[in-house]
Amino acid sequence: MNQIDRQILQIALPAIVTNLTVPLLGLVDTAIVGHMGDAAYIGAIAVGSMIFSLVYWVFGFLRMGTSGMTAQARGRRDMEEVMRMLMRSLLISIVISLIIIVLQYPLREMMLWLISPTADVRSLSITYYNMVVWGAPAVLGLYSLSGWFIGMQNSRIMLVVSFLQNVVNIIVSLWLVYGLGMKVEGVALGTVIAQYAGLLIAAAMWFRYYRRMLQRKVSLLKDTMNDWLSFFRVNRDIFLRTLFLVAVNLYFTSAGARQGAVILAVNTLLMQLYLFFSYFMDGFAYAGEAWGGRYWGAQNMAAFQEIVRRLFVWGTAMVLLFTVVYVAGGMPFLRLLTDEPNVVEASRHYVWWAYLVPVAGVAAFVWDGIFIGITATRGMLVSSCIAAVVFFMGIMVLMDIMGNHGLWLSMILYLATRGLIQTYIYHEQIIRKPKSR
Repeated sequence: MNQIDRQILQIALPAIVTNLTVPLLGLVDTAIVGHMGDAAYIGAIAVGSMIFSLVYWVFGFLRMGTSGMTAQARGRRDMEEVMRMLMRSLLISIVISLIIIVLQYPLREMMLWLISPTADVRSLSITYYNMVVWGAPAVLGLYSLSGWFIGMQNSRIMLVVSFLQNVVNIIVSLWLVYGLGMKVEGVALGTVIAQYAGLLIAAAMWFRYYRRMLQRKVSLLKDTMNDWLSFFRVNRDIFLRTLFLVAVNLYFTSAGARQGAVILAVNTLLMQLYLFFSYFMDGFAYAGEAWGGRYWGAQNMAAFQEIVRRLFVWGTAMVLLFTVVYVAGGMPFLRLLTDEPNVVEASRHYVWWAYLVPVAGVAAFVWDGIFIGITATRGMLVSSCIAAVVFFMGIMVLMDIMGNHGLWLSMILYLATRGLIQTYIYHEQIIRKPKSR
């Protein structure tokens, strides 16, 4: 294994493990309320978790924008700019979280209108939401810190943070629900406490490993208008790109729901296979952000292009691995998730679409990491916009002819289009016209 591969795995492996622990926060909450004797509790946690997942996903630019710009600054050995990047990102995260808290009522009503839960679930969802919304500063602050840690090529810190955060969530939620007799309120409070615990642990880890940077006495007052314009340009592109991703995923879910409960269940289960692949590929994308950004910032184009090449080698290996695993174990895995005969039988007709997800999506995952690292965020926006157009055109043409197969074909075309457009942009606009030296 060469040095470049070791650098990739240094970031990718801890990030993959961290990604795999993320669903545990929601899983623990679901498991706890699942023993309260009322299905409405499960529905309330599902609805509340969905609301915050969508809201926080939109603000994912706090992590992605911070990682790429931090990696480039480190590559230039501009440590004052590295520190200012963290301060800018944390300041924006505080502002956004305060806006979420101030506008929590209209935001809640809009999201509940979109999801339209039943009356009993709605009431409990409101209880959950009203408490968990106060965790916004912790969640978004942790986004900024995690992006900064990735930009500093240190994804192991976030592995520690994620693990300890899950431990706190499990212990506190169990104590509140079973020790103090709280119900949804206990689960919600446990979630908020775990969120702030994660932020405090990340801050403590930062102080342990990077406190020497405080000696630089960096101030945002020295920032120029161009510094902030550059910061907002990168984050604006990522924000708009995320909106396209949210629109596609929301419509995919709603289009499945309109086909009935069985098809909705099938699509939900198959999306777990998509998500599982994404957890692994995001790890390699983080490596692209960290090392691609660092070599780009250092203007070391030979090392940068080698990182890109090796990431696609690893991506190809992941495609082969997951395709074999899904073909061999896809249906047994789905049977572990449900024993409903109608859903299992229907899944047999559609599961092969999930087999195509790795080969269709691998390029998009790798390029997203590279583009974030070199802050070529306009390329990400353009590719997501074109891919979304392809998706919705596919829906209009294919679903009437092919039904749910048309929906899945549209999703596969969407993933492939993102990768193809980014490949074109990379070769025609980035490598042939690199930044001036």
